[in-house]
Amino acid sequence: MNYLNTERLTLRRFTAADADLLIELDSDPAVMRYLTGGEPTAPEEIRERDLPGILAGYERWGGDFGVFAAEDKDRDAFVGWFLLRPERGGPLDEVELGYRLRRAEWGKGYATEGSKALLDRAFTDLGVRMVWAETMTVNDGSRKVMEKVGMTMTATLDTPPDMLMIEGAENGGVRYEITKEQWTA
Repeated sequence: MNYLNTERLTLRRFTAADADLLIELDSDPAVMRYLTGGEPTAPEEIRERDLPGILAGYERWGGDFGVFAAEDKDRDAFVGWFLLRPERGGPLDEVELGYRLRRAEWGKGYATEGSKALLDRAFTDLGVRMVWAETMTVNDGSRKVMEKVGMTMTATLDTPPDMLMIEGAENGGVRYEITKEQWTA
C-alpha cells in the first residue's frame, strides 16, 4: 500500500526487508554530516533499533504517521525517507517533518516535493494544527527546503552536549514551524 504519491515520488511504509537501504543511506559521511559528524550508523543499530522502531510507529499511529521510504517512480530507486510524526506522548495535532536523502539525489527538488505533499496530507487529511522541523543553524540546504515549503523560523536551539563534536555545532540549531492557517493562506 502506498502512503502517498507525488509527481515523481512514491512514499511507502518501510518493511523488515529494507534494512540495507537504511544502512546504505546512513553510511554516507555527507548524509550524516549534521547528525553524527559524518559517522555512519552501525548496521546492527539499524537492524535492531532503528528499523524496528520505524515499523512499531506504524502500529502506534495507525499508519497515518511515521517514517516513509521515498522512491523515484520512473527509476524505481530508493532516494531516502520522509518523516511525519508526533513526538512520543505528544499531541497528534503537532507533528514533526523530517527527511534524509541519498547524496546522489540532492539538488533535484525531492526534499521540497515530498515535504509539500506531507504538509498537505497533514493539514488536509490528518487534522494537524502545526508542523515543526529542526536542524543545525549551519545546515543551509535543509533550512532552504523548510523555507520553500512555507515554514518560518520560530526559535534558536542550543546544541545538545552529545553533538558538540559536529562541525558548526557551536552555532546551535533552529526550529521552523507552519500552522494549518499559514498553509491554507
